[in-house]
Amino acid sequence: MDVITTHVNADFDCLGAMVAAGKLYPGALMVFSGSQEKSMRDFFLKSTSYVLNFTRLKDLDLSLVTRLIIVDCQHSSRIGRFAEILNKPGLEVHIYDHHPESSGDIKYVEGVIRDCGSSTAILTLMLADRGIEVNPTEATFMMLGVYEDTGSLIFPSTTVDDYQAAAWLLARGANLNTVSDFITQELTAEQISLLNDLLKSLKSTDLNGVQVSIAQASIDHYIGDIAVLAHMMRDMESLQALFIAVGMGSRVYIGARRRLPEVNVGEIMHEFGGGGHATAASATVRDLTLLQVLAKLEQTLRDRVNPRRVAGDIMSAPVKTLSATTTIADAGELLTRYNVNAMPVVDEGGMTGIISRNIVEKALYHGLGGVPVSDYMHTEFLRAAPDTPITEVQEFIVGHDHRLMPVFEDGVLVGIITRTNMLRYMYAGEALYDLAKDNLPVRSREVDRLMNRLLAPAIVQILRDLGRAGENLDLPVYAVGGFVRDLLLGIENDDIDVTIEGNGILFAETFAREFGCRVKSHEKFGTAVIVFPDGFKIDVASTRLEYYSSPGALPTVERSSLKMDLYRRDFTINTLAIQLNSKEFGHLIDYYGGQKDLQERSIRVLHNLSFVEDPTRVFRAIRFEQRLDFHIAKHTENLIKNAVKMDFLDKLGGKRLLTELVHILREKDSLRAVERMNELGLLRFINPELLLNAETRKVLEEAKKIVSWFELLFLERQNEKWAVYFLALCESLTDDQFWGTCTRLAVNEHYKEKLFEMRKKAGEMLDIMQRKAARGAKVERSDIYHWLKELPVELLLYMMAKTCREDVKKYISLYFTQLQNVRCFITGRDLQKLGAPAGPRFREILDKLLDARLNGIVQSREDELQFARQLIK
Repeated sequence: MDVITTHVNADFDCLGAMVAAGKLYPGALMVFSGSQEKSMRDFFLKSTSYVLNFTRLKDLDLSLVTRLIIVDCQHSSRIGRFAEILNKPGLEVHIYDHHPESSGDIKYVEGVIRDCGSSTAILTLMLADRGIEVNPTEATFMMLGVYEDTGSLIFPSTTVDDYQAAAWLLARGANLNTVSDFITQELTAEQISLLNDLLKSLKSTDLNGVQVSIAQASIDHYIGDIAVLAHMMRDMESLQALFIAVGMGSRVYIGARRRLPEVNVGEIMHEFGGGGHATAASATVRDLTLLQVLAKLEQTLRDRVNPRRVAGDIMSAPVKTLSATTTIADAGELLTRYNVNAMPVVDEGGMTGIISRNIVEKALYHGLGGVPVSDYMHTEFLRAAPDTPITEVQEFIVGHDHRLMPVFEDGVLVGIITRTNMLRYMYAGEALYDLAKDNLPVRSREVDRLMNRLLAPAIVQILRDLGRAGENLDLPVYAVGGFVRDLLLGIENDDIDVTIEGNGILFAETFAREFGCRVKSHEKFGTAVIVFPDGFKIDVASTRLEYYSSPGALPTVERSSLKMDLYRRDFTINTLAIQLNSKEFGHLIDYYGGQKDLQERSIRVLHNLSFVEDPTRVFRAIRFEQRLDFHIAKHTENLIKNAVKMDFLDKLGGKRLLTELVHILREKDSLRAVERMNELGLLRFINPELLLNAETRKVLEEAKKIVSWFELLFLERQNEKWAVYFLALCESLTDDQFWGTCTRLAVNEHYKEKLFEMRKKAGEMLDIMQRKAARGAKVERSDIYHWLKELPVELLLYMMAKTCREDVKKYISLYFTQLQNVRCFITGRDLQKLGAPAGPRFREILDKLLDARLNGIVQSREDELQFARQLIK
């Protein structure tokens, strides 16, 4: 059986080439390997395409295919299920493609691969040479392919062959009106909105004499035909080389167009698993976030469009090294920790070699984890100086397949250049696409105005003092985290975190001496707390990076740059920083698009392993989503679901899980957060039996009303409302299950017993009150007082939420509003004067006096004295 196919997301060039191939291979079945672009789907709906008689992939028995004809593609990753049969014995593969530089991985025995504007043109000229005729309908379908991939014969990639193919098809009746109808599609409203976002984000940078332009955008759902937008932007802005990256849900789509030969976009897209030719190409990335795609794109562009630089411009410093006595096993752990593939090895005499990841992995495979790296390290390596031309570095690393080149100055190791990061760093201090260089709508003066509007004058002065203190020590000082986020959102927040590019403890101690403050420092983490005379506190930290030894483990901390410090944070909206040094006071720094996500009200992680490294971020995502009324971005939500599916939250210690749960239950609208936890399958990590059923929801909803009522009525009275919600959340659990839940959450033994007894006592007391109310028996105010006087506030609120009887709710309400603070006017001394006998009778008289006062029998001091006299008699 002969089958003709093409790549997934087929376009008109795929269609035209398949039709032409059908004439060359009579009887072959035409089968799409996957979906089609929107313009193609519209075509199939509106045209006479039914005459082509396509076969559906699900109706095809792949085992019967003996010859596979592939058009407009050479990569197995782009042909869907057909990749499953490529290695089938006896299968003959033919390929016809116009991307000669893409060097695909499919082996073929026959076909034509050469440079041309369209694959359809190649096959059309083969039909012409062989004298094979086509009818007007077929000619029209094929003309669509030629016109689409050549931009109606005006793209720079258009060749003479494309014009000759178009002329031949026109002579055979190709209908240009039909071609025009489908090639010149109007943009949809969503495409126009996306185009607007891309134009706003467009950045152009000169790279070795070539203007490279990059634009990016994020949306939570799929929009088709973004290649059209790339082409439009290139023409609208007269760009030399354009790359657009669009995050759509869990995928990132990249489109590329260029006019000049210095940038081969087909090769660049091949690095992302995509394809195309030198002037137009695209790719779909599933394993990286948009931020990671932009970083990889920059690295790839610097590799492919190589500027003339020297080693000192791009070297990485300071250098992480291993001692010669480090074991192979420890070396493997360090390579993983720092995410590098090679590290220099040093001893007392200086650098002696290089150990690479592949050597370490092979040594570990052979059971050599305990031997020192000096036994197996590479001892032959070239040395670069800071002024070594980058071309020589490339020749050593790329040409001779070395992983690392050390850079020495006056015999001292001052930097390294690795194969993976060689061209990642900024040229002349400026990245190709740096979100921090964006034309941000919030400028320094606006930040200054926000501070003056939202912060007390004393707080603004403290921020300026912090900046001046940094200048005196020659240290950059930044306000970071939630304080900056809330400032931009117009939310008051005096919880200030400050980050120092340098020694944070030294800074804190110096500031404290000058301004009469105290300092609590933590040497291990490089952090300190400045405590002002009035008790106001500011947290100070050195810029640092964190790495995780295993999923859910606590992080290990090391010094780093501001950019790396911000990259370790949980979500983009928390990566914003404001410089406080006087000359730059109020300058907003946004490396990772945090401000854009604030504007779009999105919660978005910075990288795909975020929830693997720290699963508590799952709960923080929900907390921020509900507190700020944002939404968790689709890809981030998918990563949460994956973390849940992989049971990474099982690895969380009970205390960390309890801390996050308490934070959520303390939020203003914790019920919505609990609903979200249930929706994402998180409740089972608290207890597998925990269900958010109708009964539990009802108790939680009542708890929300009751807590709001209490806080409004008793503004000054403190209560742990999280405990009320926790008891309500566990409503469906048995006593044993509740005890197990507290154990899982590592609640300390004393408080665990208290919670358990509170829950048990609530049930018992409610049973008493409800039975008495159900019988219609008279309930005295003194009864209510004695039932409830020993119970904590949290338990009383939970009981109000739990009971279904309004009369019982009124009992507890009455206790709060009228009874809990009732006291007698007279005291024991007064009783002594009245001649009351000592002993138990004394206490009994006082209790009866209190009951009489609670029940309204006595109201004044004289009433109490008279009542006491009667009791004594």
